[in-house]
Amino acid sequence: MKKNLLMWDETLFRDPEVFEIDYVPEQFNHREVQLQELAFQMRPGLRGARPLNTICRGLPGTGKTTSVKKVFAEIEDATRKLVPVYINCQIDNTKFAIFSQIYKRLSGHLPPASGTSFKQVFDAIGRILQKEEQVLVVALDDANYLLYENEINRVLYALLRSHEAYPGTRIGVIAIISDMSVDLRTAVDPRVASVFQPTEIYFPPYSSEEVHTILEERVMQGLYPGVLASDMLDLIVDQTMRSGDLRVGIDLIKRAALNAERDARRTVDREDVCEAYEVSKYLHLAYSLRTLKSEEKQLLGAIAEISREEKEMTAGEVFRHAQETMRIGYTKFYEIVTKFDAMRLLNLHYRQGRGRTRLISLRYDPERVLEHLR
Repeated sequence: MKKNLLMWDETLFRDPEVFEIDYVPEQFNHREVQLQELAFQMRPGLRGARPLNTICRGLPGTGKTTSVKKVFAEIEDATRKLVPVYINCQIDNTKFAIFSQIYKRLSGHLPPASGTSFKQVFDAIGRILQKEEQVLVVALDDANYLLYENEINRVLYALLRSHEAYPGTRIGVIAIISDMSVDLRTAVDPRVASVFQPTEIYFPPYSSEEVHTILEERVMQGLYPGVLASDMLDLIVDQTMRSGDLRVGIDLIKRAALNAERDARRTVDREDVCEAYEVSKYLHLAYSLRTLKSEEKQLLGAIAEISREEKEMTAGEVFRHAQETMRIGYTKFYEIVTKFDAMRLLNLHYRQGRGRTRLISLRYDPERVLEHLR
């Protein structure tokens, strides 16, 4: 039995970095078409022209951010004339914060924290681009946050019309969108739309076979041979597909291996996976809730409260409750509920009977939803 137990200084992880959320894999399969389209959009920038504006659109965990980071890494290896800048709009979601990050990428340091106006930062960026004869491509990850904060028009206008203040500057934009209810092309105002004119690249959800391949590659890179048997990987794939987010599967492998390692065992068993899933399955929920506006969080909280009594409820019942507590109109209510369905936070379906009754059921335990909302 002792040979099957880990020594105190041994580990099951060959490379724990492989299971980090921000890890960019060397081998990135099943997004070849999207990578080619992104590379095509960037090609003018390699020749000193403005990169083509792009929207990368798809549900969370479909490879959008990784694809952009892969292309950006190739650009950095190929040239210094096209400068890629990645912005996480969940963190930096104001015009000043975004342009401060761009300035940092170009100069090597952030502008002074106080006493610096946006115009000073903007002018400094323009002067650097003119002097160095550089082209800029800015990726706005989770750009829907800028829409929620009413910053999207201000940010895009400043980026895409910079050449008017600084002739010869060329800036392209990649907007990464995880909110499937957002159509950025129609959401921006006309003066931005006239210069934005993006190409949309769609990232569909991964199939079960694709998820299996991706997770298998992570296991081979990140764990030692024999740690995770094929039947345990199949179980993890099933649980990943149930959650609808690849990141859940990656986190699940890491947590299951840590559970086995904690007990000094050399292999992951079913109990390790099931215990890990009780934590990992809420990863998608946590990421999704970050993207919701306050009104949407309030409605989801109301749905969770009703779900405490019954798992399935009619849309009419939920609307009446929401109307009393939120004073929301039916059109807006239905838009938000449809968005929740697209985000896989709940199921929206019909029950046949005397007429068609629309039913709503949460995909998550209501107590966990309320806990995360708090």
